[in-house]
Amino acid sequence: MNKHAEAIRSQIIGRLAGGHFCSGEALGQELGISRAAVSGHVKALLALGLDIFSVTGKGYKLASPIELLHSTKIVAYRTQDNTGTLEVLNVIDSTNQYLKDKLAELGNGHACIAEAQTAGRGRHGRTWVSPFGASLYLSMYWSFAGGYQVVGGLSLAVGVAVVSALNKVGVRDVQLKWPNDIYAQGKKLAGVLIEAEGQMGSACECVLGIGLNVALPVNTSGIDQPWINLAQISEGALDRNRLAACLLDELQAALEKFEAFGLQPFLETWRDLDVYRDQHVKLIMGQKVVLGRCRGIDNNGALLLETEGVSRAYHGGEISVRKA
Repeated sequence: MNKHAEAIRSQIIGRLAGGHFCSGEALGQELGISRAAVSGHVKALLALGLDIFSVTGKGYKLASPIELLHSTKIVAYRTQDNTGTLEVLNVIDSTNQYLKDKLAELGNGHACIAEAQTAGRGRHGRTWVSPFGASLYLSMYWSFAGGYQVVGGLSLAVGVAVVSALNKVGVRDVQLKWPNDIYAQGKKLAGVLIEAEGQMGSACECVLGIGLNVALPVNTSGIDQPWINLAQISEGALDRNRLAACLLDELQAALEKFEAFGLQPFLETWRDLDVYRDQHVKLIMGQKVVLGRCRGIDNNGALLLETEGVSRAYHGGEISVRKA
């Protein structure tokens, strides 16, 4: 999408965000384009997941109002002293990829948030469905001087940070699933994707991505497991800008603590939040499936699975955990 088209679509979204009808003729006059061109841009926005409908004689309307993200609002809500730059983007391929493409110019805490992703991704190369304005798609950069060997268990610490942020905005009864998912009512609420570059003994540059379901459209498709969003479990509407600020604050604080002390300060909290603690689960490793009882995590963040009375530690990578 070229910048001119993106600018026009951003203006259309801004006019529709309040949930009121806007006629195609009025939008065209305001934007200096034809009604047919307005229709074409609306179709493109529909493809991004925006639930827009039209009524003859009235024009276009969003099914529900949306709160757009604004960097000034997010920064104003933040309570942590931070030096990292924040970029609020409209539609990009992936927030993680956006930061990875500019690693050389980033400092710790540099973050970006997008309204929509066209190529969002999760673990194992899965697609992260990312409709416009329906969730938070956030990535932050952090470099660890100790290299790969010091970032073991980092996704667990980030998961604890996400739960802490949710608690601060009034969302309770949220749990964690090893190694990188946030659950509510037995369904996936958010996920963490950490991508690291570096060599043993040198700095390890990490891009930490978080996808958090806020108010996904009911007709959302393409998600391969049961999901839930904040709109279903929160009392009243949540301010996405405040939520983004809380996430950034808690993520920065967790990364500073992890850099200084490793996984140790997060272990007890993570164990308390373990959604599968003492339950029968199955580990899926490619074509191999291992059944056992989940016994939590060890001090290095490895999953402990008990089979025939013996516990064995399983580390991250290409392993998925499901309820047996």
